[in-house]
Amino acid sequence: MAIKVHGVSIVGHLRPFPGITSIFLVLLFALSFLSNAQPQAPDSLKNKRLKPVLIAAGATYATALVGLNSLWYADFERQSFHFFNDNSEWKQMDKVGHFYAAFQISHSSYRLLRWSGLSENKALLWGTVSSFLALTPIEVFDGFSSGYGASIGDMAANTLGGMAYYVQKKAWNEIRIHPKFYFRRSGYAPLRPELLGSSLREELIKDYNAQEYWLSFDLSKFNDKIPKWLNVSVGYGASGMVFAEDRSNLQNGYEPRRHYFIGFDLDLHEYKSRSKLVNTLVFIVNMVRIPSPALEMSSGELKFHFIY
Repeated sequence: MAIKVHGVSIVGHLRPFPGITSIFLVLLFALSFLSNAQPQAPDSLKNKRLKPVLIAAGATYATALVGLNSLWYADFERQSFHFFNDNSEWKQMDKVGHFYAAFQISHSSYRLLRWSGLSENKALLWGTVSSFLALTPIEVFDGFSSGYGASIGDMAANTLGGMAYYVQKKAWNEIRIHPKFYFRRSGYAPLRPELLGSSLREELIKDYNAQEYWLSFDLSKFNDKIPKWLNVSVGYGASGMVFAEDRSNLQNGYEPRRHYFIGFDLDLHEYKSRSKLVNTLVFIVNMVRIPSPALEMSSGELKFHFIY
């Protein structure tokens, strides 16, 4: 959500969503590690796991929300709940990010709930719901803050991300289309470091010019003659954005543009090791696109990258 002063949107973008990204990644690693542990445990052990998992997850998220509220929203006055339309900002890169996060939260939560002893259907349902429960409170905070406003676009992207996971599991009993993330430093961050990041870590979560999101299609699930490790993926990114709105970028001499990609991708999710740590690392690495050949289209021009 763009920051507003006296009802006017400032040309820029500071959002609480990236602020929980680090927490999300740490939790994701922990949940993935647990879900790779003792997969053949007896039901009696699994049934003892669910309650501690729910208590720990609830306590951790509540603590994160309290911290987010005090660190991010404390400087803004509370007001009646309101919305702010930010759908035209940043070439919708933030919306794609919400979709990606909701999908990955649903996936990780499902794995953890299965490890905890829930049935397939219950784990799938509540794993999907968990992404909605995890991300919606941030929109509520925004809606009551004078500096922000709840975004219908964000909530729609959150819902679509969770549903993309749910529908695939219901239709195929597996995931055949994997959302993936890609990052490379854009060079735009130094132009507005307070907004786009002043370090590599900040750029990773703030600079939309440096981010891309891909859908990786596991073709071997559709045709068993295709190698299991080889996927085809389509990607989306944008660049030339120092301000949130296209008009402001153009007025200041920047050329915001969209980038579309199609290329090969490596799929690691069927690799299994005896090591829980290795399996967890593979699970997380498979959330990002490994550099490989790709064709890019931007501003009507095609460009082939031998390694992208």
